[in-house]
Amino acid sequence: MTPAHQPLAAPSNWVRRFAPLAPAGEVLDLACGGGRHARLFATLGHPVLAVDRDPQALALAAGPGITTMEVDLEGEGAAWPFAPGRFAAIVVTNYLHRPLMAQLMASLAPNGVLIYETFALGNELFGRPSNPAFLLRPGELLEHAHAGGLAVLAFEDGVVEQPKPARVQRLCAAGRALVQTEVKLDHLSGA
Repeated sequence: MTPAHQPLAAPSNWVRRFAPLAPAGEVLDLACGGGRHARLFATLGHPVLAVDRDPQALALAAGPGITTMEVDLEGEGAAWPFAPGRFAAIVVTNYLHRPLMAQLMASLAPNGVLIYETFALGNELFGRPSNPAFLLRPGELLEHAHAGGLAVLAFEDGVVEQPKPARVQRLCAAGRALVQTEVKLDHLSGA
């Protein structure tokens, strides 16, 4: 099946829940895969930069309002290519490369939103990934958010059944400027 004929995956419920908090501006979908979250943010009116090292994934992610960028951020000599404060929102799912965390947090605008969801220790009981290098330690996303000066809006660490059984951590955090604007967060309690 060619990439153009593959079915498009649905956005994560976690990302869909918090996407409306993103202020106007550019969104980074890091390790975007087929672009399910890039498409979500584009439909919400955001210009999106979808980044991945896989050109076939980027071909799927491309679309109206979405710019794609092929880059391997883990290769030898790889450097973080984005300026501090550039993005209104950053979304990361099913990806972890710890050396990027400080720069990733710094690239979030002062009123920006970080939405992160990936596998945690304990996932080895469910399958892949099972290598601890790719699994978050207990509370690790909280540590990164605090180190980046972000205010945590929501956090979960546990087992999920959908889209497949897995152990995950999920975080929604905001720059202090967004929190200080008294954003209505009523929908955070709903799923």
